[in-house]
Amino acid sequence: MSVKCGIVGLPNVGKSTLFNCISSAKAEAANFPFCTINPQIGFTSVPDERLETLVKMVHPKNIVPATVEIVDIAGLVKGASKGEGLGNQFLANIRETDAILHVLRCFDDTNIVHVNGSVDPMRDKEIVDTELQIKDLETVESRLSKVQKQAKTGGDKDALKLCNVLEQYKAALEKGKSARTVTFENKDEQKLAKELYLLTNKPVMYVCNVDEKSAKNGNAYVEKVRETVKDEGAEILVLAAKIESDIAEMETYEDKRMFLDEMGLKESGVVRLIQSAYRLLNLETFFTQGEPEVRAWTYNKGDKAPQAAGVIHTDFERGFIRAEVIKFQDFVKYGSEAACRAAGKLATEGKDYTVQDGDIMHFLFNV
Repeated sequence: MSVKCGIVGLPNVGKSTLFNCISSAKAEAANFPFCTINPQIGFTSVPDERLETLVKMVHPKNIVPATVEIVDIAGLVKGASKGEGLGNQFLANIRETDAILHVLRCFDDTNIVHVNGSVDPMRDKEIVDTELQIKDLETVESRLSKVQKQAKTGGDKDALKLCNVLEQYKAALEKGKSARTVTFENKDEQKLAKELYLLTNKPVMYVCNVDEKSAKNGNAYVEKVRETVKDEGAEILVLAAKIESDIAEMETYEDKRMFLDEMGLKESGVVRLIQSAYRLLNLETFFTQGEPEVRAWTYNKGDKAPQAAGVIHTDFERGFIRAEVIKFQDFVKYGSEAACRAAGKLATEGKDYTVQDGDIMHFLFNV
C-alpha cells in the first residue's frame, strides 16, 4: 500500500526545507513568504534495518524498500480562504493524503522573517487549523446541497445516511471544531465519512522545527505545543530542519552517524518522522524474500493474512489459500528459508492469521 503525507504550515516555518530533507524531489527554500507556489511531490524510502539485514543474507538482484509520498504545498496565512496570500486552492492537492504533517516554527531568529511578526506556534496552529476547517466546511456544504435533494426526492437510503454524516460535520465545523472530533458508531457512516477525504479528519503530526541547541530536548515553545495538543491523539516530533538539511548533504553513513553522535541524537529527524508517521497511521511492515528480490510491504496493523496478501496484488487476496510465515528473528538465527523449514520454524497459516510486524511471508493463492 502507498503511504502519502501532506505538509502544511505558515510561510517561512521550514516546510520546504523539511520537504527537501526527506524527499527525492527538491523544492525551493528561501527567506521570504510563498517561496513554494506550485505543489511539490517527492518520495522517500522507509528506513528499516531489518530490510538491510535481509539483503546482506539473501544477496538479491533487486531491493525494494517501502516508500512514503510527500506533498508540499504553499504556506497558508490567515484569511487564505478569502484569497489572502496565495489563497487555499492548493489544499486540494493534499485532500487524498493519509496524514497531515503540520510544521510549526519553534525557534527565534531575527534573520528569518515571520509572516505574523513574532514567533507563537499555538497562534500559528490555530490559523492553519481554521483555514483547513473552512476548506472542509466548503466541501461539506457543497456536497450537502446535492445530497439533500437526492434524499428528499428519491428516498435514497444511502443519501439519507450521507446527509446525516454531512450535517454532523457541518455542525462541528461551524463551531470551529475539526472533523476528527466527530465520531460515528455505524460502520456504513464510518465508511461514508472516510470517503469524504476531509482535511481535518486526517491524523496529524505536529513537527516542531527548533533551533540547533533545542534539537535534543526541545524548548519552551515545544512544551507549549505538547500541552495544547495532548488530547488530540496526535504525534509530536521535534527536529531542527537546518540540522536535517546538513545531514541530507552528507554522502556517507559514517559521516551522518558521527554528526548525530556529536549532537547527542540517536536518529536523524527524518528517520524519526517516518517512524512516527507509521505509528500515527497504525502501519507495520512484512517482507518477501528470495534471490530475485527482497521487498518491504506496508500493511495496516491487525490485518489478517488475506488482507496483507492483497497489498501485493488483489488476486492474492481474492484467491488466498494459505501463507507460509517465518519470524524475522528466526530467519536471522537459522540463516535461510531452507534452514528455518528444517528447524520447524516455517509456519503454515490460514485466513485467520493476524500478520505480525517483521513477518517474512510467502503467499499461496489460486484464481
